[in-house]
Amino acid sequence: MADHTTTAGHGAPHGSHGDEGDSRRDFLVLSTLTVGAVGAGLAAWPFIDTMNPSKDVLALASTEVDLSPISEGQSITVIWRGKPVFIRKRTPGEIAEAKKSLGGDKDPQADDKRTKKPEWLVVVGICTHLGCIPLGQRTGDPKGDYNGWFCPCHGSMYDTSGRIRVGPAPRNLDVPPYEFTGDTAIRIG
Repeated sequence: MADHTTTAGHGAPHGSHGDEGDSRRDFLVLSTLTVGAVGAGLAAWPFIDTMNPSKDVLALASTEVDLSPISEGQSITVIWRGKPVFIRKRTPGEIAEAKKSLGGDKDPQADDKRTKKPEWLVVVGICTHLGCIPLGQRTGDPKGDYNGWFCPCHGSMYDTSGRIRVGPAPRNLDVPPYEFTGDTAIRIG
């Protein structure tokens, strides 16, 4: 019979060179994957960067509006990011009506949470039901039962604070981000 004993120095005992090889292989795989990921990111960046808005679109990101020519009770429409924005200088009667409590409305919101100065209302002029543009900006337009805006498509009526009062619209007219830059000037966006 042959002797099958291993002599010292033949083969690697557990815990020495075998683990070192695994560790080196793991490092090489990890390094290769990291370099590959960085390279793929650098190669993809020009394509990803083309999806950023262009300078002309960024210029429309904010709109400056001079409010001084608007008289009490008058509304104007400006365009911000391709959307109509209704700006109304409300009368004391419209302000008082807007401050009334809203018991069971779909989207109850206090008037002072929708305005920064009581006489100025700024809302996106798009019906929240199907995206129509409500009537009520021009003299002679129907304004609905609440003297605000009326969407003739399905009968939604908004009050003098742009809140939905009647109809299928699920929520109030949106208030865009805006700030007063002076007594009679605002920046939308």
